[in-house]
Amino acid sequence: MLKSSAATVVQASRARLVELSERIHANPETAWQEHLASQWVADALADSGFNVTRQYLGLETALLATSGNGDFRVGICAEYDALPGLGHACGHNIIAAVAVGAATALAPLAAELNATIEVYGTPAEEGGGGKIELLKRGAFKGLDLAMMAHPAPLDAAGEESVAVSHSHVAYKGKAAHAAAFPEHGVNAADAFTVAQVSIGLLRQHLPAGTRVHGVVTSGGEAPNAIPEHTEGRWYVRAPTLAELGEVDPKVRRCFEAGAVATGCELDITAESEPYAELRPDQAALASYVRNAQALGRHFATKGSAVQMNRVSTDMGNVSHVVPTIHPYIGIDSLPALNHQREFATHCVGPAAELAILDAATALAWTAIDMAIERRRN
Repeated sequence: MLKSSAATVVQASRARLVELSERIHANPETAWQEHLASQWVADALADSGFNVTRQYLGLETALLATSGNGDFRVGICAEYDALPGLGHACGHNIIAAVAVGAATALAPLAAELNATIEVYGTPAEEGGGGKIELLKRGAFKGLDLAMMAHPAPLDAAGEESVAVSHSHVAYKGKAAHAAAFPEHGVNAADAFTVAQVSIGLLRQHLPAGTRVHGVVTSGGEAPNAIPEHTEGRWYVRAPTLAELGEVDPKVRRCFEAGAVATGCELDITAESEPYAELRPDQAALASYVRNAQALGRHFATKGSAVQMNRVSTDMGNVSHVVPTIHPYIGIDSLPALNHQREFATHCVGPAAELAILDAATALAWTAIDMAIERRRN
């Protein structure tokens, strides 16, 4: 009866959930700039009777919305930031709509479940570590379950996302005429070339499961001027925070080699604290799988689904503090994959709409299962 009621609410909310997702998709905002998206999510929850705190814990684009006052506390995370230059190529518009849908379905059942429903609007997942900042300020504390569902090409449940560090790298050299007076210049572009060659050679000696990748975001101004300033963004991934701590210094030395070889000054700044590996709560994850399968979802066990385990999320840091799940909901996008423009196109349309409804329902049913299980114990 409880699950039937939750599913009915999700279905009745279809039009407004799809509209919310499409509006966020059409207005992509990058990390820490999600002013419209956070406002729209807050408004949707307020319209459903939630008590909403905007600019939660001092973060302009974070929010907390609550309903009920029971002992079982379930937190549902809404993400809504876009990728620079790629829009919603990771489908955070869908995540936001799923969170609103699941919470709206659970709110009328809060008293019967002895539950408190909490929605966390979490900015800056794409490299900014919004959930980490919220954790540092006291968010998520005491939750019995934190959950969200992330779009992917296929449904996948065995999520084991890896740890990652995010760094901004800058070299400062000295400008000079590239033809007339090159000997007076200190080439900041060459520094990046040396660093990237060093990283390429280092890869032979890195452990399995490690990833090092990045982009040069500023590489000089004119071909006839020695570049005096270059910048880039680099990620280092490893299966765990402990392994990341061993690899990070080796990569840093590659950037230092660029500075030494060219005579440039080097500045490396962390864009956020490292993301931790995800530790899913197995009981809640098993419940989600059963509920999603009951809705007709089929979970992939190889190919693109397995490769999603190589990504990273600041939900991993949450999972080190409270029981957490972060399953993937398929949007039938193949051959388009996350972080491709084609994937963004698939994040609206019939398959995306079905994913919103199914993920919202499956998450709500999972919360119901876990609340009932707690009551039995």
